[in-house]
Amino acid sequence: MRQYHPIRLLSGAALSVLVALSAVPGARAEEAKADAAAEVTFDPATVNTFSGAFLAGRTADVDRDFDRATELYRIALGFEPDNVDVKQRLMITLLMNGAFAEGVAIAETLKDDASVERITTIARAVEAIRAGRPSAATKILTYDGPNDLDRLMNGLLLAWAEHGRGKTKDAIRMIDAMDGPEWFAIFKNYHAGAIAIAKGDVASARSHLSAAVLDRNGGATAPDTFMRAVTALAALEARQGNRQKALDTLAAGETLLNNYSPLAALRASIEAGKVPAQQVTNATEGAAAVLFSIGAALNRDGAEDIVSLYLQTARNLDPKSADILVMLGGISESLKKTDKAIEYYRSVPADSPMRRLSELQLGLGLAGIGKVEEAKSHLKSLIDLDPKDMRSYLAYGSVLSDAKDYKEMGAVYDRAVGEIGPKPARTHWTIFFQRGIAYERQKIWDKAEPNFRKALELNPDQPQVLNYLGYSWVDMNMNLDEGLDMIRRAVELKPDDGYIVDSLGWAYYRLSRFDEAVQELERAAELQAGDPTINDHLGDAYWRTGRRLEAVYQWNQALELKPEEAEIPKIKAKIEKGLPPLDNTVPAADAREPKAKGGTAAVLPDKKS
Repeated sequence: MRQYHPIRLLSGAALSVLVALSAVPGARAEEAKADAAAEVTFDPATVNTFSGAFLAGRTADVDRDFDRATELYRIALGFEPDNVDVKQRLMITLLMNGAFAEGVAIAETLKDDASVERITTIARAVEAIRAGRPSAATKILTYDGPNDLDRLMNGLLLAWAEHGRGKTKDAIRMIDAMDGPEWFAIFKNYHAGAIAIAKGDVASARSHLSAAVLDRNGGATAPDTFMRAVTALAALEARQGNRQKALDTLAAGETLLNNYSPLAALRASIEAGKVPAQQVTNATEGAAAVLFSIGAALNRDGAEDIVSLYLQTARNLDPKSADILVMLGGISESLKKTDKAIEYYRSVPADSPMRRLSELQLGLGLAGIGKVEEAKSHLKSLIDLDPKDMRSYLAYGSVLSDAKDYKEMGAVYDRAVGEIGPKPARTHWTIFFQRGIAYERQKIWDKAEPNFRKALELNPDQPQVLNYLGYSWVDMNMNLDEGLDMIRRAVELKPDDGYIVDSLGWAYYRLSRFDEAVQELERAAELQAGDPTINDHLGDAYWRTGRRLEAVYQWNQALELKPEEAEIPKIKAKIEKGLPPLDNTVPAADAREPKAKGGTAAVLPDKKS
């Protein structure tokens, strides 16, 4: 199957259990609309029992509707003011929603509750640091448990509190002496360096930050903290008048995260003679940096709630931190809270190196909530502002692809290739790949094929391109051996990608190698359960191998999974009549174009994992 992906630019056990909410399966469009309608018509003021308020609050909690959950938990608490379970949930939803002061007030009442001790400790300690009471924070920050992450967070917050008390050397010594696994190193070196910068100790700052920048394993483990170390050291060198050292530092960062636009923006600023400000200048911003470091390191599917808790707490301390806002936006998008994501992206300061990244993601978000024309206008203006930034073309092209405006999509990528010039870099494979897709969708193969070949020339083992070009050849009954070899290579590179495995199965089908087709398509259906095209393909392969009851079952499954409108009558006809006899003069003459999946296939290099 020629697979498409939407472009995204984007990067204590007890605590996790308390914060984590039940997973909510992705709703179909109709269900989402019904949920939205229910949300509009539901009036919490009509809830007149404790159980009704608490259960409705939990439902809103699971849906991550923290405004509604907070309101309902307050109602429940009105019925039972001493109910500890309700207080715990209300505290967490307040913190998750950015209502930090109210959350801390409840944390104070729960400070002796062992089941939420880590949450209340963090909330109370960072509030003490924010309020200029670092001595109080040092008394709160105690931890002697077995969890390394909790111990690291506690130790780093304690060090920043010590710095807030004016004991900077003690704070740095405290971090240096912190015992822990190897992965502690990048966090320790970054925060010790940041404390030294805040004190004005250039030598110590340079030593610790250089160690962080040279820590490649740590950078791979915690790329966001690594990037903060790179930008902090580059800004330090620029402020010391060491322009070349600053640029060399950025180059070191780019070797780990190539084409990361905030680094490019900082490089342009330094080359223009501007002196960048340091991101962390005091204990309050330092505490926010600790929460960001830990939250970013945990940021992955399934950890959205605990990460959001840390980031919202960090945002309260450092409300203009661009990387906190961008990460909150990314989490909101992953949770289908696009309106909230847009709000975060709009909040990124105009002078931040991450502003352009947030603007690009904002454009994609607008398209995601149906404001396509606004998104197109926004992204097109970003191209005009900086025609050399390839991410703008990829973002705009993604929106055009979703809108099936392939002619304009081709024109956009033509302009991008013109800006690239005669010597494209390896990273430009995505531009040529997308231009190839635009022309292939317009059925202009003589223009599509050279772009796919160019993408492979730049990135020979790119599985998406190998799959797309190989599949296209097989589908058109040309270059069959080479096309099949390309798809096999793509499967070798991504053996767990159900869509690429489907391509191999469908290629065998097109070549009338039906037993091999069944084998691969069954595997694709296991890897990518719930995709109507794969079920449809498997039904066709079953039919050709004589397994007709199973074929009809798979076609019915495909219908239930809601395929594209154009495929529905074809599938219904097969259920009623089966497939026609084979015409042996052409391989698998009954085959037809499979459904495209999602948006475009490019993944922008700004996204950190």
